[in-house]
Amino acid sequence: MTTTSDTPPRVDWPRISSLVAGQAAVQGGSYALLIAMSWTAVQLGGSGAVTLVTLAATLPRVLTLLFGGALTDVLGPRALLLPATGARVAVLAVGALVTATTDTLWPLVAIALVEGTLLGLTGSASGVLLPRLAPEDQLGRANSLFSMVLRLAPIAGTPLGAWLVTVGELPAAMTVAAVCCAIWLLCAAHVTRGMARPEPVPGGPSLLHRSGDGFRLLASHPRLRWMFVACFCIDVAFLWPAEVGLPMRAHTEGWGVGAVALVLASFSVGALASAAAGAALAHRIPVLAKLVVTGFGLAGGMAAMALVPSPAVLAGTACAVGLCSGLNGPALVTAYQQAVPKGRMGVAMSTFTISGIGAAPLSLALFSSLSTQLGLTRTWLVCAGLVAFSPIAVALALRSPLTPAEAPRSDRARTAPEPTATSV
Repeated sequence: MTTTSDTPPRVDWPRISSLVAGQAAVQGGSYALLIAMSWTAVQLGGSGAVTLVTLAATLPRVLTLLFGGALTDVLGPRALLLPATGARVAVLAVGALVTATTDTLWPLVAIALVEGTLLGLTGSASGVLLPRLAPEDQLGRANSLFSMVLRLAPIAGTPLGAWLVTVGELPAAMTVAAVCCAIWLLCAAHVTRGMARPEPVPGGPSLLHRSGDGFRLLASHPRLRWMFVACFCIDVAFLWPAEVGLPMRAHTEGWGVGAVALVLASFSVGALASAAAGAALAHRIPVLAKLVVTGFGLAGGMAAMALVPSPAVLAGTACAVGLCSGLNGPALVTAYQQAVPKGRMGVAMSTFTISGIGAAPLSLALFSSLSTQLGLTRTWLVCAGLVAFSPIAVALALRSPLTPAEAPRSDRARTAPEPTATSV
């Protein structure tokens, strides 16, 4: 039966379930491999070897993300995702064989280079799938469900990688990562089945020119730009307190490393709980509550974390911050995706992904330097103040007029493939 304009769009939960299951497998395997490769690199060459492997994985990914976004818009997610993921399976399988026969660093560097390149090419292709499977009024639920996977993956994958290193060393971790990647390949084949390649535009811009479209979108679309700013503020402000500020405070106060684990675990529990609630109820929660109220809640909670007197109170505050984060994060991603003009999701998501990757070194460099002048508590409060700008940016985004390309359209909600003989 063919969908008509009078038929309300439905959420494609079977494909969303496949997407979530496949991403749970591949993300967990990737975190396990990350731990195993880092530990092996330390044994082979110390901190310099770890830095080399990390750069080999990160730099190609950043460089290919923009190009991958343009390819996604030109070829469609299926044509890019399946071959590249299949190549990842092959690379990891070969890597398991090679690392089982040699104890040198070069295989790790080579595998990291190829893996980083392939992840950069497919990052945007994975990011455009949810908006194709869920109408706008249900996209928040789908993103909340997906965010649960992203939060659980390091929790499950990190200890798995440590255990695999002790049991079978790096080859075992690579084998598990290859199997997890193969699971994602099967799930991606199901998710993208029937997603046709976009119609080519005669005389259109080159791929190299299209690679910069993500930045041009931000410059020309106020709503998209302010949503990007809102996300970026939180990404930059959150990392330093978690990675540097919290361990420093625990050490200064004499709380011990257990306090760090307790606070981070409390945040994760709160975030998972609210993400689960969002997966069930996000479509019923007002936009202002998800974006603005929780944004100011994040800022206030972070400020309180800098001032509370004990690790127990700090853990409780971190749980409250996690509750706000589990609703706010998926809602921001959803609002950003909904502001993207039709046919530009690939380049938009590539720019969005780069902002997340780039936020880490910027946060560490900026606030570590600032803390030498202001001290730990004041720097933490500056981070909280930056978070407070996120809901302000959201309010500015919601007040920005829609451009014709951003205006609601009857076909936008129905971006999943129409039921045909070749679709699921």
